[in-house]
Amino acid sequence: MITGVQDFYYSVTDVPRAKRFYIEGLGLKLNFEHEHWVSLSCGGVGIGLHPVDHKIAEVARDSHGARGGGTATFKSDNIAEDKERLIKYGAKILGEADQPWGHMLVLEDPDGNVLKLMNPKY
Repeated sequence: MITGVQDFYYSVTDVPRAKRFYIEGLGLKLNFEHEHWVSLSCGGVGIGLHPVDHKIAEVARDSHGARGGGTATFKSDNIAEDKERLIKYGAKILGEADQPWGHMLVLEDPDGNVLKLMNPKY
């Protein structure tokens, strides 16, 4: 029986850089670290970083996000502040929109993985 979601993970090529981005940039908490895995948490949701020794395959993307696979969306209470901080940690902004359901920011981490921030209006 399925009892929950263990984690959502991204492949990364530089673990120290990825840890800085996800821990210092996004504010995630470090749970566990091993040479082949980094386990982080955000509001009860597990986020994993899986080190790889090859270029990460690029997924089609645009200002709305990834066009294939999954995308983690992190809740933000201040998109402008978070955007500024994440750029300092290597984020590339793909798009930003204020929609009826929330203020959205779409970005890439330093490895090109797509993620979103959302300040929901509901």
